[in-house]
Amino acid sequence: MVNPRAWLAEAIATYGLVFFGPLSVILAVASFGEDLTTQSVLFIALGHGGAIALMVYAFGHVSGAHINPAVTIPMIITKKIGVTDGIGYIIFQLIGALAAAGTLRAILPELGAKVNFATQGGPSDLLNNSVSSGFAVEAILTFFLVLVIFMTAVHKKASPGLHGLTIGGMVFLIHLVAVPLTGASVNPARTFGPAVISGFWEFHWLYWAAPILGGIIAGVLMNYIYVKQAEKEA
Repeated sequence: MVNPRAWLAEAIATYGLVFFGPLSVILAVASFGEDLTTQSVLFIALGHGGAIALMVYAFGHVSGAHINPAVTIPMIITKKIGVTDGIGYIIFQLIGALAAAGTLRAILPELGAKVNFATQGGPSDLLNNSVSSGFAVEAILTFFLVLVIFMTAVHKKASPGLHGLTIGGMVFLIHLVAVPLTGASVNPARTFGPAVISGFWEFHWLYWAAPILGGIIAGVLMNYIYVKQAEKEA
């Protein structure tokens, strides 16, 4: 069943992530300098984790609050959402991300010009700028993000009311450890909107391919090992 209201919810929720997430990056650079510090990484991690947690609580009951093509695609594959709705989700996620990045550039032109909104310029020196290592990091991180989503928001026996906290907490953890490594995308829409506005496309393919692969592996495994069994027992 096609549900345009859910598509709009995805656009709004993704706008929230791509507004507050990159804004936390811009403010971290303005406050703590361009070099990553403990304070700036914590600030960025809280900005992204908090945005996701609140958007999940706000729109989880409307659309499931995927906010991420790498979440929606595994949901399509495991038949938790129809193909038409899934495509609608992804299109509106990208629209929301693009609108948010455009808003940031409009209201903070000078600050925004000093930093790539996405903070995702490829694998860092800590990974020896290795594309394969960066790919592995993004895929593994997204694997665990989608694992948490399936086991808390999809699993029938999961504790109710904790979805936003657990998913937001995982996003916080991902950014805490991976901002210095790859910029911590785990979300093609999160990278796409800022890339369009900033004009920075290098390594863009990595931030699509790796999260989608990691998300599919997690979604399929969690669904067929755990979620379907719980549905049979319900």
